[in-house]
Amino acid sequence: MQFDDDANLDSSEVRDVRGSRIPGGKATIGGGIVGLIALVMGVLFGVGPDQLGLSSGDQEPDTSASSQAQVQQTCRTGRDANTKDDCRTLGVVNSVQDFWRQELARRGASYSNAPTVFFTDRVSTACGAATSAVGPFYCPRDRQVYLDLGFFNELRTKFGSSGGPFAQAYVVAHEYGHHIQNAMGTLSRSQDGRQGANSNAVRVELQADCYAGVWARHATRTPDEKSGRPLITQLTDADIRDGLDAAAAVGDDRIQEKFQGRVTPESWTHGSAAQRQQWFYNGFESGDMAQCNTFR
Repeated sequence: MQFDDDANLDSSEVRDVRGSRIPGGKATIGGGIVGLIALVMGVLFGVGPDQLGLSSGDQEPDTSASSQAQVQQTCRTGRDANTKDDCRTLGVVNSVQDFWRQELARRGASYSNAPTVFFTDRVSTACGAATSAVGPFYCPRDRQVYLDLGFFNELRTKFGSSGGPFAQAYVVAHEYGHHIQNAMGTLSRSQDGRQGANSNAVRVELQADCYAGVWARHATRTPDEKSGRPLITQLTDADIRDGLDAAAAVGDDRIQEKFQGRVTPESWTHGSAAQRQQWFYNGFESGDMAQCNTFR
């Protein structure tokens, strides 16, 4: 994955609260066994932690001015995105939002901007407080994506993904898929409390995978609204393979087999490795969000 070296990044689309604290020092999701349970239940790449009762409180974290300024100062161009991990994630956020803003406008709908929040260890959101154990997630109540960048290393070391820049981009694009679902009114289907291979929870997650694939198809052709040129200039077959590998690594069956030693489809919330790969590829191959109807 290659960015246009001369492109300007929009740092306003990321809130960086790394190094900040939750007022009162209140942590609501512990590590250890609670974090492990969260992983087995498949919270990864999901919607706010309140869905599984893993949250409480709604305090906003104290934003670290120094970390926010650091992103603004160091992540300015596509050249920075090609050389720094946090700048690359910012570049993906810019590209994904550029695409969906233009795609929804083409369909006669409006797009509401959704910042990504970089955090470390724990964060407080409108959906409740969470630790890094739950993985990346989208909070529909404040319309923000939450991401501890350390997860990308865990994706490779703990979950067995091949890694690579586009594996990381897939994660970000999946979360913005939830934002599109929130705008389209389909996200709430996942909140009926049901689990299992045919549950709405799984269908919502697979649709977000498909939407990630749709963005990937158009990423190198989506013009930045300021420069008129695409932020991402190259996606290779190897990049797409990394994305597919990441999708498989976080399939419910893979996670359950790894962490609990058996596969229990009746408790699935995100879909199997094969399903996640298939729906990401469906979106990538078609490039059409209309082909992402997982509810049929």
